[in-house]
Amino acid sequence: MFGEPVSSADGEIKVSFGYQCARKKAICEDSDGYEIVPKARLRRTSRSFSCLSGAALSANTTLANTNICNGIIGSEILPSWDSPNSFRRIPSSPSLSSKVDILSSSLQSTLSNLSVSPSSLGESPESDSYLKFMSAPSPKEGFLNAVEVQVAGGAAGEDRVIAVCSEEDGWLFCGVYDGFNGRDAADFLAGTLYDTFLMNFNLFNWDNKDDIAEVSNCFASDELFQNVLDDDNTSRFGKKILRIGGRKDVNFDASSHSCNTEIDTSSDFFKKGVLECLQRALNQAEIDFLSMVEQDMEDRPDLVSVGSCVLVALLVGKDLYTMNLGDSRVVVATQSSGCDVGETINLKAIQLTDIHTTDNEVERSKLVSNHRDDPSTITAGKVKGKLKVTRAFGVGYLKKKVLNDALMGILRVRNLISPPYVSTSPSINVHRISRSDRFVVLGSDGLFDFFTNEEVVRLVHLFILKNPSGDPAKFLLEQLVIRAADCAGFSMEELLNIPPGRRRKYHDDVTVIVIILGQNPRTLKASTCL
Repeated sequence: MFGEPVSSADGEIKVSFGYQCARKKAICEDSDGYEIVPKARLRRTSRSFSCLSGAALSANTTLANTNICNGIIGSEILPSWDSPNSFRRIPSSPSLSSKVDILSSSLQSTLSNLSVSPSSLGESPESDSYLKFMSAPSPKEGFLNAVEVQVAGGAAGEDRVIAVCSEEDGWLFCGVYDGFNGRDAADFLAGTLYDTFLMNFNLFNWDNKDDIAEVSNCFASDELFQNVLDDDNTSRFGKKILRIGGRKDVNFDASSHSCNTEIDTSSDFFKKGVLECLQRALNQAEIDFLSMVEQDMEDRPDLVSVGSCVLVALLVGKDLYTMNLGDSRVVVATQSSGCDVGETINLKAIQLTDIHTTDNEVERSKLVSNHRDDPSTITAGKVKGKLKVTRAFGVGYLKKKVLNDALMGILRVRNLISPPYVSTSPSINVHRISRSDRFVVLGSDGLFDFFTNEEVVRLVHLFILKNPSGDPAKFLLEQLVIRAADCAGFSMEELLNIPPGRRRKYHDDVTVIVIILGQNPRTLKASTCL
């Protein structure tokens, strides 16, 4: 059974926000049986989710890295995104051009041809200074753009979380960035990745299906696109297709194209394009971050070891796109057919993301195969004896010799024979939300240090049934504190009294987002659930 709520844990829960659907009556009930009690009457759009909550608990102590990108990330961009206790409305920006002049010249070449193959990470940047962004598309130039969005986000230890919901188009973007060796990489992702994705989406050549030929081949070979083909509809290519919120065709008008293009958003082509734009955005962020690191490493050599896991979920109508690097997870709770909603044993946990660590035999074998001439590729269960994850953002010293050389003494990796040793190639996927899917949990690995996927699903499910207006994300963190204290032989009060930094011995930074699914139309507004 559940432990009692831990009120004293609030002091360490750095982020706790909620987003809830509007209802015309006091209680709303979706077609599957969950009751959601809203805090306010809010307008709604397409059918997708009922409510969202997010929470983050700190264990590490780290300085806010306000000096990266000449301080602009910390002083100008992140404050506009951060809203750790509730959602708030801000103007939507389809690119970073109106915010900051930070990225390297590699962005200009990416925008000019949107190549699938960005500059090699082993090559030096073309310029010693960051160049200005190209002109941004107007806010009306894309399916995913909106004049205003609701945002919430913040930091807990080295973790970063961001949630963005469009008021006009009814879509949700969630990012969980689990930083390590510092918060710089997670801060950079929180400040740039969402906008970079929108920029890539709006400038994508939707007229030309050959533009995603390479990513299509990748899907075919790596079976990354298997969850797309799970609907009863069939495309003209003989493959099954999906429909997004009942909207099959959307007019897309961008200044980069000479004519209007009618996009079938239910087609495989559209979904592969969205996944390709997510991957391009991540590639671009990696190039720009490492370029910044290379320029600043003389003053801050610690930057070469800073990295982050990446977890992104994009919910558009009933399609859930995911992208991840590292060991954070997206788990969907789905109900078996013919089951009573109250029977918790009949809820299954389906993990949508891969685990990129040396404990994963597939990852381990691939890494060893890619570095056959280096017998020390995996040492003491870690990549070059340094890192457990096999794919990550940043961590430049395991990717470029020049960055490794910036480190001194025992910090430097010996025999860096064939970098890069850590990949930035993400696992990408799209999952069709069905009536059987109950909720989605996004979590950094700290959550799964203490709970299995099945335990997470059970905890959230029973909590929602007993507390329809409660906060499941915050509840998960309270349960984690209880279990961590029990494992350490402490009372909860004793564990929480251990200062951040020293408390990392007993649990990691933890970030959780819970998205309640249902047939209720989503909201256009936002309010705090707490």
